[in-house]
Amino acid sequence: MTKTALVTGGARGIGWGISEALAKDGWRLAVCGTKDAAADKISELEKFGQKAKYYQCNVAEPLDREKMLIAIQRDFETIHLLVNNAGVGARVRADLLDMTEENYERLMKINLTGPFFLTQEIAKLMIAQKSKTPEFSGCIINISSISATVASVSRGEYCISKAGVSMATKLWAVRLAEFGFPVFEIRPGLIKTDMTEAVTEKYTKLINEGILLQPRWGLPSDVGQTVVTLASGGLPYVTGQVVMLDGGMLVERL
Repeated sequence: MTKTALVTGGARGIGWGISEALAKDGWRLAVCGTKDAAADKISELEKFGQKAKYYQCNVAEPLDREKMLIAIQRDFETIHLLVNNAGVGARVRADLLDMTEENYERLMKINLTGPFFLTQEIAKLMIAQKSKTPEFSGCIINISSISATVASVSRGEYCISKAGVSMATKLWAVRLAEFGFPVFEIRPGLIKTDMTEAVTEKYTKLINEGILLQPRWGLPSDVGQTVVTLASGGLPYVTGQVVMLDGGMLVERL
């Protein structure tokens, strides 16, 4: 049976790597983002043979989420996989002593609050589908960051939001276990996207100096392949776990 995945922020950067990997693996794709122009990329996903549709949605806005889910149910009937990928960095990197409440609240709403309540809404849909179709299988995958545990005082609000995503993964893993829905967290390190362009020179130097065990930038396709592996059901006795996608950056060494 062909399954449907919803990938938030799925038309650029890491999200695009995830969408493309899932499409290649035979998934139908519901992709959401905040810009109209991203809809032009959907035809690239359909080249792999399955239906794909784009939905303009700001996951931080409840009304946007409601409209999107109504449309997805109309177009695909059900959702088997949710990948919470949409997120933003701090508008201005500032010391903790200078961080503004406005920037903090904006980032938390997009990175943590919106994804949490989108998960809640989709979990209810999955549970309802499971009650009708016992063989139904659902899965949730959260994309966080090594910043969930690595403190960076120039972007504290980002670190806090990703730490929250990490706890949300555990909470949903516990709550959805009775339905057989695994929940995972992928924690990327240095991934080469437009969001890391400004620090490319800095981190390329650190990579060359040995900060990683695997001496290269991570790619969106690396994240995509990891999502496919988790979503395939190939790890049947695992839930609530973190996959460190960091090239060995945080392995303790002497």
